Amino acid sequence: MTKEKTHFVCQQCGAHSTKWNGRCPDCGEWNSMVEEREPSTRSDRISFSSSQGPQSISSIRAIDKVRQQTGIGEFDRILGGGAVVGSVVLVGGDPGIGKSTLLLQACEGICRRGLKALYVTGEESTMQTKVRAERLAVASRDVFVMAETNIDTILDHVKESEPDVLVVDSIQMMYKPQLSSAPGSVSQVRECAMSLVYQAKSSGTTTFLIGHVTKDGAIAGPRVLEHMVDAVLYFEGDRYHTYRVLRAVKNRFGSTNEIGIFEMRSGGLAEVENPSRMFLSEEHGHLPGSVVSACMEGTRPLLVEVQALVSRANFGTPERKVTGVEYNRICMLMAVLEKRGGLQLGGQDVFVNAVGGVQIGEPACDLAAAVAIASSFCDCAISNGTVFIGEIGLAGEVRAVSHIDERTQEAGKLGFTRAIVPRENLHSLGPNKKIKVKGVSRLAEALNEMPR
Repeated sequence: MTKEKTHFVCQQCGAHSTKWNGRCPDCGEWNSMVEEREPSTRSDRISFSSSQGPQSISSIRAIDKVRQQTGIGEFDRILGGGAVVGSVVLVGGDPGIGKSTLLLQACEGICRRGLKALYVTGEESTMQTKVRAERLAVASRDVFVMAETNIDTILDHVKESEPDVLVVDSIQMMYKPQLSSAPGSVSQVRECAMSLVYQAKSSGTTTFLIGHVTKDGAIAGPRVLEHMVDAVLYFEGDRYHTYRVLRAVKNRFGSTNEIGIFEMRSGGLAEVENPSRMFLSEEHGHLPGSVVSACMEGTRPLLVEVQALVSRANFGTPERKVTGVEYNRICMLMAVLEKRGGLQLGGQDVFVNAVGGVQIGEPACDLAAAVAIASSFCDCAISNGTVFIGEIGLAGEVRAVSHIDERTQEAGKLGFTRAIVPRENLHSLGPNKKIKVKGVSRLAEALNEMPR
């Protein structure tokens, strides 16, 4: 009788070892090595290799319709204009954030365009999925639902029914009977995902995989799972609030700088037509320490309110708390304000927050953050209807930013009448009658915009 081979796999990074270790030799995680048995044969593994051999790229015939529209504008824009035929997209996020809701709605939108979708659920029964579909108004006859976790059975049904789109909810619930490990283990997730990727590439079926996340927010399972797929999308936001942000962290067929913003309603996820209003409070411009800036998320300009609170420190070491903005950048701006602006912030507690839970990752909001800190320190409010855009250097200069025309136009649409921008950007501005633009080259000039 042949003895089955065993090996140990790290649940965090997927590293292999012939013996058990208390600590993973690759990622250093403790108690992450688990034992798994390998089958004696791997003849069941499929591939999508071409039998024609190497071909000139100029002689390869392109398909007529490259992308499939889901009917959800925000979702299509994140994917680069729709899902590429035969691509594999991994969607992750916290429990209850709306992953299954979004993809079930996408199946309905795809089928309205004359295509066929197969929704495979491993976490619900078909009756439970039907109840959720009724709430989301998903009633197309071309949306097929199957409750199954055996990946071989799923692939057999896919070959038989030939759907245009396949949704697997979730990849951690799928298993291959040839492997003795439990569903969700490293080997099961890797092998099931590999089978689905091969099937998608060979048949042209667009495949969406829903993935669980760990307590740190990363996709559960081996890291190789994210390398195997064509796009990785993350749902962000608090499940107890209505707004959701869908962000692409990998996309072979589109930009990774785009975000999609949704609102969770009783009838499912709805697109937010004007996301800038979500990040602005009703009292912006009336209170000290509140300044509005325009940041770019991919090709979309977003107006974001940056708030700052500066108060005298009651203890020896002043506190610095930052939310939504990079902490090190705020520390740099405070040093520039002390050196170039003459503000004595050494004995002050400083709190900075980006309203609405948005994460600001570009330096174009430096000017707004610096003016917000100075406004709170001096206890004077910025004039209503003013937006600040610009990057600040260590010498106190205000440096030019990209897409200045799109930023100012978005501010004008939302009723702002004045924009403080880098002077170097003035020559690239187009005509805009809705907003008056003033250029500054130094931080001190921007601080003069505060009422004395």
